[in-house]
Order: sequence, then structure tokens, then C-alpha cells
Amino acid sequence: MNPRRRAFVAFLLIAAAASLSAQQQSPTLRIGLWTLWRDQQITVSPQPQATVTLRSCPRCPSELIAQPATLRAAGSYVLLPSGQQAAAVWLAGPVTLAAHGERLTLANPVRIAARHDTLLLAVTLPIESYVERVVASESGSADTADSLRALAIVVRSYALHQAHGHADYDLCDSTHCQLLHWSGNPPRQAAAHAATLATSGQTLWFHGRPAAAWFNQNCGGRSATPAEVWPAANQKPLPWLASTPDPFCTAAGAHEWSAQISLGDLTTALANAGLVAPGWKNLTIARRGESGRAITLRFDSAEIPAEDARLAIGRSMGWGRILSTWFEVARRGDQFVFHGRGSGHGVGLCQAGAAAMAANGHSTAQILAQYFPGAIAADEQTGLPWQTLPGQGFVLETLDPADARHLPTLAQALEEAQSRSGLHAPQPLTVRAFRTVSGFRAATLAPGWVAAFAEGNWIGVQPLRTLDGRKLLLPVLRHEFLHALVESQATGRAPLWLREGLVEAWSASGVQPNRPTLPLDAIESNLAPSAGLAQSQAAHRAAAWYAARLLDRSGRAQVLAWLRSGVPQSALAPWR
Repeated sequence: MNPRRRAFVAFLLIAAAASLSAQQQSPTLRIGLWTLWRDQQITVSPQPQATVTLRSCPRCPSELIAQPATLRAAGSYVLLPSGQQAAAVWLAGPVTLAAHGERLTLANPVRIAARHDTLLLAVTLPIESYVERVVASESGSADTADSLRALAIVVRSYALHQAHGHADYDLCDSTHCQLLHWSGNPPRQAAAHAATLATSGQTLWFHGRPAAAWFNQNCGGRSATPAEVWPAANQKPLPWLASTPDPFCTAAGAHEWSAQISLGDLTTALANAGLVAPGWKNLTIARRGESGRAITLRFDSAEIPAEDARLAIGRSMGWGRILSTWFEVARRGDQFVFHGRGSGHGVGLCQAGAAAMAANGHSTAQILAQYFPGAIAADEQTGLPWQTLPGQGFVLETLDPADARHLPTLAQALEEAQSRSGLHAPQPLTVRAFRTVSGFRAATLAPGWVAAFAEGNWIGVQPLRTLDGRKLLLPVLRHEFLHALVESQATGRAPLWLREGLVEAWSASGVQPNRPTLPLDAIESNLAPSAGLAQSQAAHRAAAWYAARLLDRSGRAQVLAWLRSGVPQSALAPWR
């Protein structure tokens, strides 16, 4: 189960009582799917016991897809199984897509169009889901919390602050934009999720304006300006993207590389990309930038951007040949020998340097200051920087300085949660108070009527002034503090019903006096996100009843021990 969705279920009851807002939609991005494959046909299959619909125009009625169906490209049209042609089709519902030997199941809306006998697929993702997927795809094992948070802010900024040259979607899933592995990256997923959540909604700003941002794998010891890498774009100088030394990237030694490419292979790569016609003999570096990188290359009399040549070689011969444009080149017979340093274009955040900074105790803000001097991380909706207000056992992150008046209520909520549970968090808890309901929804993917969201030691909450005005601030925060405290002690051996039930039992709502009709063995499935509201409410009430009975029979100390070791079957025998 996605931990984000599990946390949503964890406080559904108390939030449902709040009914705080209408169902606003989270901001989304259209992401090109399988953009490097140029598929001509695709098979669409519904998931078992799921409803999948297809529309062949924006206002056309939806058709139910009950069996696998194949869609084909026919010029600029999509050919349907019925033989009809459509300019585009829209899929809704959990669906499995299959093409070029790959299968992918998505619950997000998918649009399929065609051009030049090639299908064009676009998936609509919430912005934060996109950021999380990219951070998981682009990060490495050397990254830790602060470097991942910096990366998440840069990924979000890149997605939102500049155009990317695609007509059918906002960004593609290849390194042309930002790499996205649709099948996920399990070793990196949890850390990417935490970094995305901790920085939700934050982008880079410079002097009150949204700032463009890029990242690269290894700058080689000095960053590049955008004009060095993309001279054809004729970009205006961007003060926060100046060429600056990076001692962190080279702390463990400069990343140097070499490659040898034949005249024939190089000629083929450049010709296929339409950059240089065959017949050239000599290659020299025509112009270098401030960082030392090659800006343009001269092939006899033809001069082209060095980055275009690097990308052409990568597409033709693999991305491990020419790793950057910071190189020297010499001809030896029929071979061209390249020797360079760094990996990637070198603009913006250096991932190797950021990881080294984080490992040495530098904060996310310090990492961003190194690679984007003068820029700050701020809320995308307002441009305001997040402020951190300290409390006893917690910190409050807010965009509104007036939220300081709520610190005593938050302190009371935490004190009551600790008193009722007997638990104390091993580290301060973070409460992020969003300025708007839409900002809260975009970060947590929760419906507007959910008041708060807890995951690990992080709690996201709708505007404090709104909760306070409805007399909900104390019970909502006490409830979420209880979640954080319970999860800080629980291991994978503790069943979900026990963790949810303890929070409900210790919350102010109390426990129903009569034994629930829902048996103990059925609670877990009814706590799942797929369960309806009524089922979830009943499951939470039942979990609270069983947890309260355990507390009465065995005592708080024993039940807390079971959070770590699991509940023995003998303790549950009376209700089996």
C-alpha cells in the first residue's frame, strides 16, 4: 500500500466530520509516456473488477472497455477496434497498457493521439506525484535527506518554470526533460516520497520571480551557465545560474573520463541528427565558455553547438561515451580521442556535489545556495518562503507569521497525545500548516474534506485559522500527533488495525460501547483506501473497540510492547 494513502485512511474519521471544503482538483501535469519508443500500436486492458472507459472526443459519451483492445496509429488518427478513426482517445480507470514488450498499469487518465503513424501517449499526473517519480528515477545511493529535498525543489521548478517544447504534453519521460521510470525504482521510492512531501509546493525564486532550474549528475568541479550549453536559445543572463567553482563535487577527486570514437561512427551519428553532412575530416573546439566547456565544435568549416553533438553521439552510440562538453579532443589516425571531466550539462544543481554537501551536514537551503546563488526556495502559489517556528517537541512550518498564535494549542495537543498514549517521539515532530486547502491537497493528494495528514514524523494540515475557527484545531492536531507517536514505535509486526485503533481509542471521540459487528479478521481490508467511506468509518470504530479492549485487559505498557513485537494470538482469542 502506498504510505501516503495509508496515512490518509488513518485520519479519515476525524477529518470527515470537519467537511472543510469542496472537492477542488489538485494541479496536474501531462507527461509523455514511452516517448522514445515511437509505438505504432498499443493494447489496452482493464484491471480485474475495475471499470475502464474510453472517449473518442472530449464531449463524446464514454464507452466501457471490458476486454483487451488494440489501438493503432493511422497517420494522424487513432484507429479503434471498431475500425473507426479518432483524432484522440481518452482512457479513465485502472488500465494496463502494453507495447514494445512492456506492460504498465496506471490509475491516472491517459490521452492517446497519433502523428506520422506514431502513437502519442500522455498521462495526467498530480504535480507532486510527478516530482516523486522523477526524484526516485534520477537520485542515487549517495543521496540523503537534504540532497533529495534540494533535488525535489529543482525538479519541481524545472517542471513549472519553463517551457519544454512539446505540443502534446507538458514534459516527456526521457532525459530530454527529466527521466521518469514508470515502473518505479523501489530502492529509492521511500526516500523520494519523503523528500517530495517535505518540500511539497516549493520551487526556486529569485528576487520575487520564479527561477529556472536544472540539475546534472556531476559538474566536474565547476558549474556551467545555460548559455554555454544551449547557445542557440540566446538566453538572457540568469544571475542565479552563474559559472561557479564546486569544491564539493571534487572533494573525493574529479570525475574524469575518456572515449575513442572512429571517424565513421562520428560521421554517422552527426548525419543522423542532421547536424553535419558526411565528408568532413577535421574536428576542433571552436569556442569555450567561462567554465571551460566547449560551446561550439568545428567540423571543417561547419560549426555546431557542442551539446547538440554530445546528444547526437549519445543517441547513436550510447550515453556512456561523451559524458559532458568539458573535454579536449585530438585525432589519432582514423580515431578521435576525447578526454573530459564531469557528467551531464553542468548547469544548476550538481547531484554529486549536493550528495557530498548533505553527507557533511549541509542543509537543503545551503545546498541550494551553493548551486543557485541568490535564489531561495519558496511556495509556488505565493512566492513566500516557509518559516519555521519552534515549539516544545515540535516545529511549525508556515507561510503565515500569524500562525505563531496557535503554538500554545499545538503544544497542548502534543502534551495530551503524549499523556494519553504514554509515548514520546524520538525527535521533534514537524507540522506544516498550508496556507490554502488547495495547497494542502496538492501536497498530500487528499480530498478537501480531509483536515490533516500524518506520515512518519511529518504532519500536514489545512490552514490553522480555518481549523481554529471551527473549534477543530486541538482535536485534529491531537489526533495526528497520536498517529505520529504510534508510528514512531510501531514495527512491521504491528497490524494496521492496532495502530489505527489505538489512535482512535486515545482520541477524544471515544469508543462505541457495544462490540462491533465487523469481525477482527475483516478490519484490515476495510481500512484499505479502496474501501468506501462508510466501510472505513465502521472499520475505524471496530479497530478502536478492539484496541480499547486490549488496553483494558492487558494494560498500556503491554499493548505498547505489542506495537514492536506484534500481538500474540492468545491475546486475541476472546474475539476470534
